[in-house]
Amino acid sequence: MSGAGGLAWRALHALVRALLCLHARSSRACAAARAAWRRRGPAHGGAARGRQRWRADGRALRKLPVHVGLVVTEEEPSYADMASLVVWCMAVGISYVSVYDHNGIFKRNNSRLMDEILKQQQELLGLDCSKYTVEFANQDKTGQVLNCQSTLKVLSPEDGKADIVKAAQNFCQLVAQQQRTHSDLDVNMLDNLLSSTNGFPDPDLVLKFGPVDSTLGFLPWHIRLTEIISLPSHLNISYEDFFSALHHYAACEQRWGK
Repeated sequence: MSGAGGLAWRALHALVRALLCLHARSSRACAAARAAWRRRGPAHGGAARGRQRWRADGRALRKLPVHVGLVVTEEEPSYADMASLVVWCMAVGISYVSVYDHNGIFKRNNSRLMDEILKQQQELLGLDCSKYTVEFANQDKTGQVLNCQSTLKVLSPEDGKADIVKAAQNFCQLVAQQQRTHSDLDVNMLDNLLSSTNGFPDPDLVLKFGPVDSTLGFLPWHIRLTEIISLPSHLNISYEDFFSALHHYAACEQRWGK
């Protein structure tokens, strides 16, 4: 082969390789985009359709939990995936949502979680995020997030057993001050003394994420009648996985200890 022919052949070979690499990158990007769409649903132009679909899904269930606890037992929680779960809860019509991890990471970094929830509310639901109050347990802090009938609490282990101990101490002080007697202590009294869930009903459903077969201190007093559904992980969770858990809850028969 002549020098000119060899040069032309090498140039053609390089061009083919470049086109193949470009196609591979494009295919990976498309696959990643499809995976993100499946995980989080339609964005921007499809927000209205997604909102209508999710609300219809909630109405189609035989029963919808009023309060859902999202409990992460994994060591590395994902803010983006947790925000997706919170927004899906809001979208299907769940009134109260509690977020918990046993290391207190979400609570310590609540502003980061708030930012991610705001972002996904706008992307997934396309709603004005100006009239929704998010509460953080045991903190005098609120933030404006979404025009929606849902309320969020971010909890940590200090809102579980430690809160029960604090409630018991407060009751003992009331007895010592002769404002109460020991016979006044009942379920309703303890509920009123617990500060972490003030204004919140007991969870109807807990979605526990991770391999640990425990809720790791999540509201031990409040989940005595709660349905608990375990999922392998909250990482890269899809809406289909989330809704399947709600469907399982709607189909279960709760005997209330009978």
